[in-house]
Amino acid sequence: MKRIILAGGSGFVGSALVPALRAKNYQPLVLGRGATDLQWDGKHVGECANALDGAEAIVNLTGKNINCRHTEKNRGEIISSRVDSVRALGEAIARCATPPKVFVQASGVGYYGDTADRVVDEDSPPGNDFPAEVCRLWEGAFEALNLPATRRVVLRLGVVLGRDGGALPMLEKITRWFLGGSAGSGKQFISWIHIADIVRMFEAAIEQPELSGVFNATSPRPVTNNEFMRELRRALHRPWSPPVPAPLARVGAWVMGTDGELALTSCRCVPRRFVQHGFDFQFPDLRNALASLYPK
Repeated sequence: MKRIILAGGSGFVGSALVPALRAKNYQPLVLGRGATDLQWDGKHVGECANALDGAEAIVNLTGKNINCRHTEKNRGEIISSRVDSVRALGEAIARCATPPKVFVQASGVGYYGDTADRVVDEDSPPGNDFPAEVCRLWEGAFEALNLPATRRVVLRLGVVLGRDGGALPMLEKITRWFLGGSAGSGKQFISWIHIADIVRMFEAAIEQPELSGVFNATSPRPVTNNEFMRELRRALHRPWSPPVPAPLARVGAWVMGTDGELALTSCRCVPRRFVQHGFDFQFPDLRNALASLYPK
């Protein structure tokens, strides 16, 4: 049975990926602080080299959740948790007698910064805000690795929609409380992806040898914040709610333990390379995606 290592795989995306890999007769092994298979601090090689030697693939999802208050301390941990894990895993692979065939590294569409209504793809330049800085440093550490025997893939994840984690449970809660209005102008774009499609994108990155380099892991149809909240209200059978002015959105986000700019920044991102490679989206449009998550 082929072994696939999931570093940081005990979180939202990893927890969905594990059973999908098992269903395809892989043996997923989760590494991380909260892992059930092998404890790993995300900073040092430790037992990683033994786990990675002879593995089919390594998927790195390690990183402090960016959905927090962006204090100076949290910003430092967001960056270090990502960069340190990439470097440690790269060192571990370099020690392997039989390196993994592929290294799939998570990143984010925050790489592009605030794009307003401009459409961006994998060839677009990086932005200049904090999420963009995080992604530049994250991907820079990955690009610097010298791994000649291992194919490398970067997936820039959009907002992953699922009931078990990510941003959707909080948005669902406030919408059920009849507070599901748009944030700020509502014109800012959200690049989203259904959890089922993100799992299939990781599987494609692992299994298809022609895939290498950077891929945007998003739906081909980004929507505005106004459209997103309208569709969420529709899925949850809630009436129209008044928009939340940007200053109040920032205050509300701080109270809920997150950063208001995450909801106010626009990212109109398209998965050009996945489309070119013929990826078949199960949920390309938001209405059907939410209907699958909130069936009648």
